[in-house]
Formats: sequence, structure tokens, C-alpha cells
Amino acid sequence: MAVTESMGQAASGETRGPHEGILRRQSARESSARTYARALPIVPVRARGLTIEGADGRRYLDCLSGAGTLALGHNHPVVLEAIRGVLDSGAPLSVLDLATPVKDAFVTELFRTLPPGLADRARVQFCGPAGTDAVEAALKLVRAATGRSGVVAFAGAYHGMTAGALAVSGGAPDVQVARLPYPQDYRCPFGIGGPSGAELAARWAESLLDDPKSGVPLPAGMILEPVQGEGGVIPAPDDWLRRMRRLTADRSIPLIADEVQTGVGRTGAFWAVDHSGVTPDVMVLSKAIGGSLPLAVIVYRDDLDTWQPGAHAGTFRGNQLAMAAGTATLAYVRENALAERAATLGSRMLTRLADFGREHACVGDVRGRGLMIGIELVAPEREHGEPGTPERREPGTPACGGGGPAGPGGAGDLTGAGGGSGAGADAGSRGVPDTRTAPTAPDATMGFAARTPYPPAPGLAAAVQRECLRRGLIVELGGRHASVVRLLPPLTISDEQAEAVLDRLTDAITAAARDQETHGPHRQRHPGAG
Repeated sequence: MAVTESMGQAASGETRGPHEGILRRQSARESSARTYARALPIVPVRARGLTIEGADGRRYLDCLSGAGTLALGHNHPVVLEAIRGVLDSGAPLSVLDLATPVKDAFVTELFRTLPPGLADRARVQFCGPAGTDAVEAALKLVRAATGRSGVVAFAGAYHGMTAGALAVSGGAPDVQVARLPYPQDYRCPFGIGGPSGAELAARWAESLLDDPKSGVPLPAGMILEPVQGEGGVIPAPDDWLRRMRRLTADRSIPLIADEVQTGVGRTGAFWAVDHSGVTPDVMVLSKAIGGSLPLAVIVYRDDLDTWQPGAHAGTFRGNQLAMAAGTATLAYVRENALAERAATLGSRMLTRLADFGREHACVGDVRGRGLMIGIELVAPEREHGEPGTPERREPGTPACGGGGPAGPGGAGDLTGAGGGSGAGADAGSRGVPDTRTAPTAPDATMGFAARTPYPPAPGLAAAVQRECLRRGLIVELGGRHASVVRLLPPLTISDEQAEAVLDRLTDAITAAARDQETHGPHRQRHPGAG
């Protein structure tokens, strides 16, 4: 959810129309906290599947999908039919936590999809209709069940915008939890990546929990994302995730899996934890489970169900329309094997982007799982220091052209399922083995090859987002420095649409890099310029 400011009111140049009045009034009336509207100055009026039509008549391929909410795309027929069914039946639309046939059908379908070992002993708590409230509920649950108060979370995490959820997120301003390193290849906190980096991250966690002088008492729970989305599309290595499961189980620490964005087939399995075979104690679910409408729940082991009546509540937790839309979505994804489809198509998209990245030095890394894809843009022409510091280089040396300055490879084995974001053994599970880094140097202590990735390029990423919009493609930015271009297309995207998305994206990267090469990083072209 990186915030960038568009350089023009309309993506289509000088075109004027009623939509510009709407945009001006939005800017004048709405909070300065608004985010997506700043980078995407469009006024959607119609949408179907992957396509959004703006009030100016332009059509866009939507790879934001409501930040991953729209598993079936906009206005899918089965979702509309489910919503109309509730409206036409005369059923109440909001029922607090009362039992209804609509809710019963939703819970039945949801439990049918849960990981083995959880479904047969699960309890569900309906929360206020946002993922962040479900995170709050999960934290309250494990604290009540264990009698402990501390929480262990991970650097780079994003769990929501309420106080408790922010406290366990990577950007927390006040440290209220113990934070552990999250394994990754390209920007490995230990400088090595691969299984070795993941092993060090696991050992760090184990040491922190077992060392009586670590300053971290036994926590009430550990919360993690199987793929860090806002953190930069970083898939957790399967072996590391299994290690965290063993570590927490052996110490009676409930493991909370935040599947708000990764769930319902997004990563190529129905739930992202399914890749590793891990069964968490608590799952936090929202976004796609509501079939495009607001809905959030936590599902947890029955022995954790110790809290008192009213310990967590919410006026709108009985959203009947969302439950009906969610039931239809869950069933459609399951019955049509859309998770498997996401794995196959995502693998092809990652492969094509990896091939493109090998020829463009500004593409530092391509990674993801299923249809949750990230392209990290870097500045190989800059010094390793503060992002944006220019380096003196020979005129004419391309910042983003054929044959990048850093060749393929890097420390660690990036080909196995234990790697952080390297290519996985399972179909296209994780990015590319062509990791762009600065020259490596041996580490005198560990014996590993230490490496330093090139600086992030947030200005280039923002320019790419604008160039995508000019070409009729909506993408999101994320990552530590807002330098990761994110793709979250609906699971129903066709092969032809996927190719069109990649055509527009790669063309946008090339154009933005060329423009930055010509005019400098702070003088990008107006998005409407020809």
C-alpha cells in the first residue's frame, strides 16, 4: 500500500470530463490519509472480471483487485447471483452473531477448505469486517488462552492499521513486540540468502525464545504471513515455516497465520500454509473470503476457545450479503481448481518476467507464489548507501538495458523449496535464480559469500506505475522502500489477459527506465505525455 502521488489528474493526457470534477471534489473533501486514489486518478463506473471502465471511457486491466479481495474479479456471475438470492429472499442483511441459514452455509464451506488437522476441531469467530480487526481478535484470543501477553512477529510484516495490528507489523513506531528476521533471498538480513539465510533466521528465533537472558519472556503467540505482501511479495521458505511450526509447538506457543491476502487460492494452494503442510493454531482470514464484500473471521483450535462471551464483538460481523458472496466464491475456487490454475499460470508469468529481468539491470528480483507476484526495481548505477545517491558512471551506460551489471546467481542454493525467494521446486512457487546483487565478498566469520543488493529505486517504481496506468494497467507498489511493483490479478484471468498484462508491464518498465535515463530520477514525464 505504498503511497505515490500522480503527476496528472487524468491518465489520458489533456482529456477533460465530468470525472475530473469528481476527482477534484474527492481531493477537497476526503482525508489526506487516502492512498490508492493518489496514484490512480481514475473514476471507475463499470467493471467485469479483470476489466475496469473509468468515467472517462478508458478501460483498464486491474491487477490490484481490491488489494487481493477479488479472487473472481469484478462482478463475477456466481457472486452476483448469491447476492441477489439473499436480497430477493427477504432475509435480514445484518444479524450480529445470530445463526442463519446463510451463515451456516458459509461456515460449512469454509471448514471444508481448512488445512487437515484444523477443520475437525475448529472454532470460528466473526469479527468486524476488516482483516485488521481479525488480527486484533487473534491476539486477544491467544493472550486469553495462554495467560501471557507478549507476541513474536517478523520484520517486514503487515497485519493491518489498528493499534494492535500495527504493533506486530514491521513499521511499528513503538516496539511492543519481539521482532524476528523474516528469511528472504534478495535482501537477506544476514547477507547470504537461500537455505543458509533461512537457517540463520530459524536459529535466531530459537535462541531468542530459549535464552533466559534474551529479554523476551515466553510469548502468547507468534504471528506471521506465509507470503509477506506489503513487505515486498516475499514467500516464506517451506522448510523455515515447518521449522517455525515445530519451534512454537514444542514451546506451547500458538502459531497465528495471517492469510488475509494469501488465502483462497491466491498463492497456488487454497491456503498458503498448505504449500508447507503446516497447520497453524489460528488463521486470520479476510479479503477474498467475502467474495468482494467486507468480511473477516479467525479460525482456531477448539482448546484455545477460553475467552468469555463478548470478549470480541463487532456490530457488522453478521453481514449476510458478504457471507453469501463468500460461500459462492469459496465453492467456485474449490470446485474449479482455481488454486491449481493460479500455480500454473503464475509459474509462466514468473518465468517470462525472469527472462525480461535478466536483460534489464533495473530489475533486481522477480519473485512470488501463484498469482501473487512482485518485481523489485533497483538502481545499479547508484552507490550502496542512501537510496537515490547517484554514482558517477560512463555516459551511455544503460540503467535498465540489456545485460545488467550483476550476473545471475548469488550465495546459497536458490533452486530448492527451502530458499527464500529463489525458484522453487514446486511449480513456479518462487521468483528467479537470477538475483541482482553487487559483487560478493567472503565473510570471514561464517564462511559464506556475503552480498549486498543494489539500492531500491522507489522513484522508478512510481514512474512504472504511472506508465502502466497510461497503458491501461493498474498495479500496486509495495516493499520496504515502495520499490516493488505488485501484481494481484483475479484467479479467473485468462492466458491471453495474462500476456496482455505482461506486455504492458514490461513496456512500462522499459519506458520508465528510458525516461529516467534521459531526464533523471526526479524529472519523469507527465503521465499524459506522448
